[in-house]
Amino acid sequence: MFHVDKRSLRFRLLAWLGGVALLVVGLTWLLHGVFLQKLAKDFLGERLKREAVHAVSQLENDRLAMPTSLASTSKTYQVFHHLYVLRLNDETSASHPKWQRQLATLLNEEGNALIEVTRGKRHLLVYRQHFEWQDSNGVLLIGEDFSQVENGLATLHWWVGGIAAGSLSILVALNMLAVNRGLQPLWQLRDQLEALQAGERQRLSLNAPAELDGLVAQLNRFMDDIDLRLQRSRESVANLSHALKTPLAAITQVLRGSRPIDDSRRHKLLMRLEDINAQLDAELRRARIAGPHAGRLTHLIRDSQRLMSMFRSLYPQQVFELTQAINQRDQVPIDAHDYSEILGILLDNAGKWAKQEIRCHIDVTPHTLILTVDDDGPGVAESDIPRLGERGTRLDERHPGYGLGLAILTQLIERYHGYCQFERSPLGGLRVITTLPLTR
Repeated sequence: MFHVDKRSLRFRLLAWLGGVALLVVGLTWLLHGVFLQKLAKDFLGERLKREAVHAVSQLENDRLAMPTSLASTSKTYQVFHHLYVLRLNDETSASHPKWQRQLATLLNEEGNALIEVTRGKRHLLVYRQHFEWQDSNGVLLIGEDFSQVENGLATLHWWVGGIAAGSLSILVALNMLAVNRGLQPLWQLRDQLEALQAGERQRLSLNAPAELDGLVAQLNRFMDDIDLRLQRSRESVANLSHALKTPLAAITQVLRGSRPIDDSRRHKLLMRLEDINAQLDAELRRARIAGPHAGRLTHLIRDSQRLMSMFRSLYPQQVFELTQAINQRDQVPIDAHDYSEILGILLDNAGKWAKQEIRCHIDVTPHTLILTVDDDGPGVAESDIPRLGERGTRLDERHPGYGLGLAILTQLIERYHGYCQFERSPLGGLRVITTLPLTR
């Protein structure tokens, strides 16, 4: 049994296009019938009017009580099968006695007018003409049976309906062809996604309509993000493994040795374990900082306040202050995951070294995002500032870590073609100014 998926885009497009085409063709056909009948009425009414005027003019010119055009033997009467009723000097004559009886009431009405009269199955068009003749008032009714014309119009109307139905069928077929051809890029995109899932290709390459350019670019960007995150995760695991290997080896060696573990060696083992725990905590904190919002654009106020709240709980003895330039946009084209990691590394680094105060200021220009983080810590010597951001560099061993935070920050910033500037802070510690272009 043929199954139709009503949720498919193809079905919806065909249903809408077919429904609109049916509505337009049907409405056009109905209006054709209405206007065709009105046109016929107007044409016949104008002709009856001219004939009535002609009959009255003939009556006045010939001074005959009966115009020759109204005689049943005249060519006009024989060709057009007109009926007439004439009242003059209180005398009434008609082309047939039945019309005199049936149309008598129209003689008493005022004004010249075209009147529709229905008698049984017959539909008549009657024109009433008032006139004066030899100081007498007269009324002339000239009519024609409109039923035969309507029958002809109905036949023509149904012929037009048949042609319209054929045109509608052709239009539906053309719509199906157009929809199928228009949806080919989507089917190609589906095939490429399946090939991507099977590992047969690395990126989407599609000659798509302009409406799909953003979708293809976004999907490719998501895949680039996934690759970069996977690479960073592997590097992070490798760095953590390397950092933990030495203290674990030392602890294992001590535990396997035969020498007794005195207070000094126990203290060293405890320091090694605390260092391992601190490194694990740092790695977990980095994962918590990054957040779950990969692929989403950054909302500066919301995402920054979330990080501020988290670091206030991580460093309760510190004061974190967030300021932002007035009248600036909130959403920027930077991945929310990347922004959280960039600002998180800056705040985490400042939280480790600050005595009490950390300030973060956000400024957005039409093309640039600038993050400025100050702390009141001991700062860095001028000679050591160029070394900041180098992989594995630790200028002070008093705090746990393995010198990768600022190096990861540098990698993230380079991805957005930005740069990071280190200088002495007005608070006495370190100032880090991060500049990120907003055109990707």
